Amino acid sequence: MEAGGSGGDPLLRLRRALRRGAEPRDPPLPQPPVEGGGTAEESTAVEKKRKPLTRLNIHSAFWILASIAVTYYFDFFKTIKETIQADSWWFASGGCLLAACLSVAFYCILYLEWYCGIEDYDAQYPALIPITTATFIAAAICFNIALWPVWSFMTPLLLFIQFMGVVMLVSLLG
Repeated sequence: MEAGGSGGDPLLRLRRALRRGAEPRDPPLPQPPVEGGGTAEESTAVEKKRKPLTRLNIHSAFWILASIAVTYYFDFFKTIKETIQADSWWFASGGCLLAACLSVAFYCILYLEWYCGIEDYDAQYPALIPITTATFIAAAICFNIALWPVWSFMTPLLLFIQFMGVVMLVSLLG
């Protein structure tokens, strides 16, 4: 704590001041004129009036349709079911690692960000993102090893397409 009394992180004080609606201590710098004679503030106001981008774009639609095609033409769910029934150690390990990865992700998003209000959780808990990344990569390797006997060299490509399809589908929801 600082000797001055109020103490604390300067960024935290600034965030509190902005939440209360107070202006920061330093006046805003004048913006250079933009093409057409207006200022940058006017150009920002015009951009805000534009229609926001839709969530479903060509890129998202491509990955979702590719994921559906892989699921259909490669009997994806049937193959997963048969791999589970074969008591594949690699598949079980991949499932546990994926569950751990998703647990950390939900902890970050649901608990830290939504419930506690910590928006910059990677600064307060710097180990969370590398742990999540490492567990996801380990899960992907386990799934590739478990499904390699079925699709051989196509396995990484098929799993990547499925991953991208799920990511784009989730992005449509949020």
